[in-house]
Amino acid sequence: MALNSTLTASFDAFRSDRRMMGWNTPEDYMSYVHPYWKTFEAPNPFLHYTLGFFYIIFMFCALMGNGVVIWIFTSCKSLRTPSNMLVVNLAILDFIMMLKTPIFIMNSYNEGPIWGKLGCDIFALLGSYNGIGSAMNNAAIAYDRHRTIARPLDGKLTRKQVTLMIVAIWAWATPFSVMPFLGIWGRFVPEGFLTTCTFDYMTEDSSTKFFVGTIFFYSYIIPLALLIFYYSKIVQSVGDHEKTLRDQAKKMNVTSLRSNRDQNEKSAEVRIAKVAIALATLFVVAWTPYAFVALTAAFGNRSVLTPLMSMIPACCCKGVACINPWMYAINHPRYRMELQKKMPWFCVHEPAPTDDLSLGSATTEMSGVVKETSS
Repeated sequence: MALNSTLTASFDAFRSDRRMMGWNTPEDYMSYVHPYWKTFEAPNPFLHYTLGFFYIIFMFCALMGNGVVIWIFTSCKSLRTPSNMLVVNLAILDFIMMLKTPIFIMNSYNEGPIWGKLGCDIFALLGSYNGIGSAMNNAAIAYDRHRTIARPLDGKLTRKQVTLMIVAIWAWATPFSVMPFLGIWGRFVPEGFLTTCTFDYMTEDSSTKFFVGTIFFYSYIIPLALLIFYYSKIVQSVGDHEKTLRDQAKKMNVTSLRSNRDQNEKSAEVRIAKVAIALATLFVVAWTPYAFVALTAAFGNRSVLTPLMSMIPACCCKGVACINPWMYAINHPRYRMELQKKMPWFCVHEPAPTDDLSLGSATTEMSGVVKETSS
């Protein structure tokens, strides 16, 4: 009996010491937290500290990587081309998103929000502009490459055209960023560990569900469809071009119309196919977790969602913000040359680019074949 009483007393003491989600959060802030999150115990402080540590690494890598991209592409005259303006805009969007990470880092080491509802709204606003803007920026880059490679006779985009595209990208991201910020439609609320904020996908009313469905189509389905369309057209065009070269070589009784240097390189079809797959995969990896969490909470069985699960999408997006500079710029020969010149300690060794090895030469070659065919 004495042992049972001791165990019961110890269990009751353990239960009374348990901390629930929001234990150190002001009541006025907790009013914005959905009741579902309040049913969970507060996460182990180790999880807060671990996420804060990873975000410090994300912030350093992304700010440095995207900052260098912006610096190199804007300071080097040969890199200030219309097409590269889209790369710079993508770096700016990623740079802006990472500016909000100090809010999360301080919240994590505090094990709860510090900056209140205003900090929550600013955090979500920057993330919304980055998420929606970068999705359409990727689609714009896909269109630019499609026009350059698959439709060379149309000519490259001009600086004015690209400027209008960039303005359109920011305009596209504005409605679903500003409306929740001002509470016109939807709202920004805490999620998961209550150290991050995003648009409300938990409230069970028709307006919220319609908002979630609309923003899913607007910021995920449309950009993804454009990416798939343009990159598939690029791969198809390059494949047709390779076939045309092989057919002409057969008519001329030669092995190939390419130079020896080109023969030693991977075919343009394989290179561009890999780029297309990588870009589409990067987009899917970045935003599919967010789409899954939001759609599950709004339309599915939300009982499968946990605070930790809701934190995973944000980590995916921050990781992609670190990768983007390398994906879009580090393989650019002239960018590497400028990086080697301005930052020799970075250990980049890039030989002078030759037209035979550049994507531009493939474009020129395709243009010549199209002209010969049309004539």
